[in-house]
Amino acid sequence: MKKIYIFLAIAIIVSSCSKKPDVIPATFTPLPVNTPIVRPTDRPLPTVTPVCISSEPVQKDIDRALSYTEGVFDELEWEQSYAIAENRVSVTWLNNPEGAIVYLEALIFPCGYEEPDLNRYYSDENWKAIFQNYESYNLIDECKTDDGLRLYEFEAQNFGFEYGIKYWVESDTDTRVISTMVVFPLDSESLMDEYSSMLFPDYMVCP
Repeated sequence: MKKIYIFLAIAIIVSSCSKKPDVIPATFTPLPVNTPIVRPTDRPLPTVTPVCISSEPVQKDIDRALSYTEGVFDELEWEQSYAIAENRVSVTWLNNPEGAIVYLEALIFPCGYEEPDLNRYYSDENWKAIFQNYESYNLIDECKTDDGLRLYEFEAQNFGFEYGIKYWVESDTDTRVISTMVVFPLDSESLMDEYSSMLFPDYMVCP
C-alpha cells in the first residue's frame, strides 16, 4: 500500500511545489516640465533596468530538463513523464517496486535572480507548500557549496510511513534554476545514497 500512498501524495504536491518566480515590472518616471540644467560633473549615475525575457519555456529548456540527469534513471526501472507550464519544465520519474519518486523542475526567472531571491524562494513558506499533504515533515540539514549548489535534507511522514527526502538546487544560467527532489522510503537509505551519488557525486549529503 505504501507504494500507492507515496504517489497519491506526491502527485498532489508536485503541482504546488513552488511559486512562480517574482517578476518586477520596469517603471518609468517622466521628468517634470521645468527640468533644471545639470552640468556633466553633477549628472547622476545612470540606473540599469533589467532586461527581461519570456517566461515561456522553449525547446532548449525541455531538452535541458530531460537530459539533466544523464541517464541516471533507467527506463526499465523508472517511469518518466514531463509537463510544461508558464515558467517551468517539470520531469517526474516513478519507481513502483521501490516506492520512490524523483521530481525535477527547470525554473525560469525572466528578469534574472540573485542569492537573496533564491533565499526567499526556497524558504519556510515554500516548504509548507511542498509538504502540505504530508502528516509531518522536518528539515534535517541544509548546506551550500562555494559555487552555489544547495542541498536540503528532510524526513517526512505520510499515512504512517516515513520517507527520506533530498532536495538539490543548482543555478544553471543567469535566468534558469534547476531543482531535483529525490524521495525514498526511510528504510531504503542505501538505495537513496546510491542514486544521490550518481546525481551529485561531490555533494550527496551535507558535510
